[in-house]
Amino acid sequence: MIKPLFVVTLCCVLSISLQAQTKEELQTQKAEKQAEADAALKEVKALQKQLNALPGWHVGAFGIIGGSLSNFKNWYAQGAPNNTSGNFGITFNGYANLVEEKFFWRNALTTNLNWVKLDNKDIDTDEDSFKPTTDVFNLTSLYGRNLSKTFAVSGLMEYRTTLLDNFNDPGYLDAGIGGTWTPITNLIVVVHPLNYNFVFSSGDTVFESSAGAKIIADYTRSIGAVNFKTNLSMFQSYKSSDYSNWTWTNSFSYTLWKMIGVGFDFGLRSNKQEALNYALGQFDPTAIPAEEEPTFENIDNKLQTYYTIGLSYKF
Repeated sequence: MIKPLFVVTLCCVLSISLQAQTKEELQTQKAEKQAEADAALKEVKALQKQLNALPGWHVGAFGIIGGSLSNFKNWYAQGAPNNTSGNFGITFNGYANLVEEKFFWRNALTTNLNWVKLDNKDIDTDEDSFKPTTDVFNLTSLYGRNLSKTFAVSGLMEYRTTLLDNFNDPGYLDAGIGGTWTPITNLIVVVHPLNYNFVFSSGDTVFESSAGAKIIADYTRSIGAVNFKTNLSMFQSYKSSDYSNWTWTNSFSYTLWKMIGVGFDFGLRSNKQEALNYALGQFDPTAIPAEEEPTFENIDNKLQTYYTIGLSYKF
């Protein structure tokens, strides 16, 4: 009786010992493979950095897609118990840069388009179709001749407008010359003291073209699965600060699987001409009590903002 028990015990001990040995071996192999993978990834990043520094065309794009749809029937807890609603938005950030030893030509396109709808089934007077909300279109082209590794004389054209509603009304075209500073890779600072801001609009409006200084700071980079871009575009009018404006846009995305991930996009803008034009459109001279007509002197130029959250993509 003792002998069979001894044999069973010995088998259990040997089994546990072999299992522990196998586990340790697998852990050792895993650590070795992980070290090899980390070394290979480091080499890939170094090679990509060298590729990015080579002369020639460098092209890329990433953006965000977000949306939702909902339907309510007899949901009495809300003001409109029977309704359908939805929103859809897409952002796109693309670039095509030609970088050579003596010159560069950098081109960028940024768009942010959003649609929304709310259809109250109990009334017939509301809109039941998608209507545009956020509407941003920005195209820039910068050419420069290098005077040193970090400074160049440059010429810039930048066009900004809306696509879905009131195309080119207003539209802004900046054209000017000056200098471009690139202190580090992926950062571009443009200062053009000789610039003219053409403003296009239909009818008799408050929009006016003027000469001024153009300043742009742009940083676009990819670090592993993370992609981000931040761009600040400013125009300082020499004629009046009422004609000055600035726009700051930011895009972030994190790749989860292949080209798909999650992203966040937001923007800020200040434009007194746009604020006054909107206020005049809302002004009712026959209102009682009488309203004060909006002017550049009394207008409340509030900060304009937008953001989009959703799935991201990368090419």
